[in-house]
Amino acid sequence: MFSNKPAKPIPAARAENAEAAPPRKSFAASLIAENVALRGDLTTEGDIHLDGALVGDIRVGCLVIGETGQVEGSIEADAVEIRGRVTGTISARSVKLYATARVDGDITQDQLSIEAGADFAGRSLKRAAPAQEQLSLVAAAE
Repeated sequence: MFSNKPAKPIPAARAENAEAAPPRKSFAASLIAENVALRGDLTTEGDIHLDGALVGDIRVGCLVIGETGQVEGSIEADAVEIRGRVTGTISARSVKLYATARVDGDITQDQLSIEAGADFAGRSLKRAAPAQEQLSLVAAAE
């Protein structure tokens, strides 16, 4: 079953490549449970699933607010899914409001989807496209 043979050494070329390219750091999604209440700002490059309450600003990769989740503050994320309540501004590439969502604030987004039954009081604003550098022709007077 087990061998008493010594482990083979890693060839020098493979050992150098392993040191040169460290593995990509992955972030696990974090859960904030229903019975948790937080006060303050929350920032992570990872994902958050919020079933509790947060008073403060959130800056995350992806945010999912469950039916019992509540946010009072601004949200900035790549993607946001809301089933609970938000009071404050939202800025994200993609925003989905499910039937149980209650949002009181402006949403700045590239894509917005709203299920029937969702309650949204605010403005929907399209995110500004990155400004392209304007080229102009200048005649050189030589």
